Amino acid sequence: MDIDKKIEEFIGEHHVLTLATATTDGAPYCCNAFYAYRDGAFIFTTDTSTHHGKMMVENPRVAASIVLETRTVGKVQGLQLTGLIKPAIEGDKLVYIKSFPYAAVAELKLWRLEADFMKLTDNRLGFGKKLIWQR
Repeated sequence: MDIDKKIEEFIGEHHVLTLATATTDGAPYCCNAFYAYRDGAFIFTTDTSTHHGKMMVENPRVAASIVLETRTVGKVQGLQLTGLIKPAIEGDKLVYIKSFPYAAVAELKLWRLEADFMKLTDNRLGFGKKLIWQR
């Protein structure tokens, strides 16, 4: 099933996601990450020495969210998603650097969050309107 164009437009309008990780025994943690988007995958960089990096390697099943910060109820938008963390694949670095050119000079450890479920709440389409995509 193709990802709804409105979901992909929302993803394209933002560049930071909140990544929620958990250890295999369920201890939760979250962090923020700049992302680039490619074909249902969120490409981001983090080192495995970070707390969330260690957790996502131990348990690659994660959740994430992207939100438009607003106090206007009619403009509320937010995306919640779940998926698996995997190492970046060929072409991901180019996509990431295109979004964040300053990263070209950094040593990057790139990852991809391959989404298997996304839910966009978009009050501009009607109060509490939700668009759902599932792999």
